[in-house]
Amino acid sequence: MIYRILLESYRQAMGQLSGNKLRTLLSLLGISIGIFCIIAVKSAVDSLEVEIRDSFNELGDDVIYISKRPWNEDPGQNYWKYMRRPEPNFSDFRQMDGQLLNANLVSMVYFIRRSTLKFGNNALENVISLAITEDYGPMFDFKFESGRYFSPFEYSSGANSVILGSETAEELFQGIDPIGQTIRVGGNKYQVIGVLERKGESLINIVNYDFALIMTVTSARKYFNLGNNSPYGSNLAVKLGDNATMDDLKDELEYKMRVHRRLKPVEDNNFALNEMTMLTNILDGFFRVINIAGFLIGIFALFVGMFSVANIMFVSVKERTNIIGIKKALGAKYAVILLEFLIESIILCIIGGAFGLLLVFLTMKAITAAIDFNLFLSLSNITIGIITSIVIGILAGILPAISAAKLDPVEAMRK
Repeated sequence: MIYRILLESYRQAMGQLSGNKLRTLLSLLGISIGIFCIIAVKSAVDSLEVEIRDSFNELGDDVIYISKRPWNEDPGQNYWKYMRRPEPNFSDFRQMDGQLLNANLVSMVYFIRRSTLKFGNNALENVISLAITEDYGPMFDFKFESGRYFSPFEYSSGANSVILGSETAEELFQGIDPIGQTIRVGGNKYQVIGVLERKGESLINIVNYDFALIMTVTSARKYFNLGNNSPYGSNLAVKLGDNATMDDLKDELEYKMRVHRRLKPVEDNNFALNEMTMLTNILDGFFRVINIAGFLIGIFALFVGMFSVANIMFVSVKERTNIIGIKKALGAKYAVILLEFLIESIILCIIGGAFGLLLVFLTMKAITAAIDFNLFLSLSNITIGIITSIVIGILAGILPAISAAKLDPVEAMRK
C-alpha cells in the first residue's frame, strides 16, 4: 500500500508540473533560490575553510612556536608591550635543542632581508631569504623536485650551500639544471644543492617557499647580522615528542625559557607560546558566523517558496475534491489521504531543491574556472540541501493534506 501511495503521489506531482508548468515552476523558484543561498554560502565557506586550514597545517598541529606575541590577541592590543620583548634568538635555540624531554625536534628560522640573486647575466631581485637550523627541513617535511637537503657536514661547517624554491630556480636559471650551479647572493658565492617541490598558489602563504632562498644559520651568520634582535624577525619551533602531550611540552618550555632568560618569579613571561589551535579556534567562530548569515538569508527565500508550494497544494486539493470523496467512499483512510498529499508536496520541494543544488554546482564550477580557486559542492552539503527540501515540503504540505484528509466523502463528491 505504501508503494502504491508513493507511486500515486509521484504521478500527481508530475501532473502538477506538466499540467501547470508556469505556475508550478514560479512557485518552486522560491525553494530553488532558498536552497541556492544556503548551500552556495555553505559551500563557499567550506572551500575557504579547507584552503585556510591546509595552509595552517603546513605549520604543523603538533608544533609549538616561541615568539614575541601571542597569536590569539588583536595585534594592536598591548602593541608596545610586545614590541619591547626580545625576538627568539640563537641562544634560546641552543638552550632548547636536545635539552627537552617532551620534544622530538627543535628548529629555528631567521627571516633575512630580501636578496638579489645572480647567475651569469640573469638577476632576480627581492627574493625571500631564510636562514634555518639543521632540523627545520625534517620538521616541516621538505620535499624536493631535484637535489637534496643540507648534509650534517654542510651545516656544521657553514658551507655556502643553498636550496631554492621552484619559482626562484625557474626564473633564475630559465631551463638550465640548477643543481651544482654557483650563484651570487649579496656578492657571495653559493652552490645550489636542491630545489623544493612546487607548493603552488595558496590563499594564505605563511611562508612562500616557492619564491624563497634557503641557507643554513651557520652559513648566514658569516655575512648577515643575526643578533639577539634580528630586524627581519625569527621564529623558534618545537615539535612534540612521541609519548608527550602539548600541555607537558608547554610547561617544560615555559620553565626552560624563564630560567634561560633569568626571569624572576614575580615577572611576567617576555615570550609567547603559540600553537595552531589558537588560529583554528578563531577560524571556527568566524566560519560559524558566516554560515549562520547564509542560513538566515536563505531561510527568507525558503519561507516564500514554502507558502507558494502550500498554495499549489490547496489548489490541488480543490481540483481533486470529488476524487478524494470517491476514494474515501471506497474506504481510503484518513492517513492514506494525508500521506498522499504530503508526499506530493515533498516531491515538489525536492524538485525545487534539486534545481537549486544544480545551480550551486554550476556556479562553483564557473567561479573555480574564472579565479583559479577550488570551490566545491560536497556530499554533506548536497545531503543538507535535500533534507532541507524535505522539511520545507512537510511544512508546506501539512495543512493542505489535513484539509484533504478531513473532507466528508458525500460533500466532497457533490463538489
